[in-house]
Amino acid sequence: MSSEPQSIIGVIPARWASTRFPGKPLFELCGKPLLQHVFERTTQCRNLSAIVVATDDDRIRDCAESFGATVVMTSTDHPTGTDRIAEAAAQFPAASHFINIQGDEPLIEPILIDELATKLAQDSGIDLITAASPIQDTTQLDDPNIVKVVLNGRNDALYFSRAAIPHPREADAVRPLRHIGLYGYRADFLQDFVTWPPAPLERAESLEQLRALHHGARIQVVLTDHEAIGLDTPEQVSLLESLLEQQTTNQS
Repeated sequence: MSSEPQSIIGVIPARWASTRFPGKPLFELCGKPLLQHVFERTTQCRNLSAIVVATDDDRIRDCAESFGATVVMTSTDHPTGTDRIAEAAAQFPAASHFINIQGDEPLIEPILIDELATKLAQDSGIDLITAASPIQDTTQLDDPNIVKVVLNGRNDALYFSRAAIPHPREADAVRPLRHIGLYGYRADFLQDFVTWPPAPLERAESLEQLRALHHGARIQVVLTDHEAIGLDTPEQVSLLESLLEQQTTNQS
């Protein structure tokens, strides 16, 4: 571990334009915008030096500032959330690492974010860190919207896919894992990553983490039981509100 002080910035990318759910960051769940739920959960983290919202929309900026978030305005032309993170990261040249916190997961676990931040800061050999949880519902194996990941012996990612991996030729030999879209990057790796063109496997699967593997990056995967339920479509609103209300009841 380096003796240099570590500065880890949590970045929540938030954009208005969404094919399936326009304006999603400001959609209200249990009386609060979705983005506010994510921000408040993230403020419970202990290992982040700062938290910023990266957006390209004035409405999102105004809302975020109203509940106390620091906002970085970014271009409207970014093809991915990682590109938005990289532009925001350029405003923090002293930061050593960045955590990409999905803006549509109001139940994200602060302890999981902290674990990623800690492991990333402690091991300079990690280029990128993310998370995965065991698949309990076997129907998810064939769901292309559920990204699967397979690991090596030190929990580094070997491959990510929308297909069912690994193929269960021998039952129960390997527990299938669902990838969770939470990422941490070394600052230098993040800036390199966004200069690389999309890799062939990335284009085939529409998974940008495959670009990192294409270039030989080490992606460490933290295992968790957290399911990381996000708001992808309006049909999920009732489920998330029920889970949020249950959480509020348990904490009171």
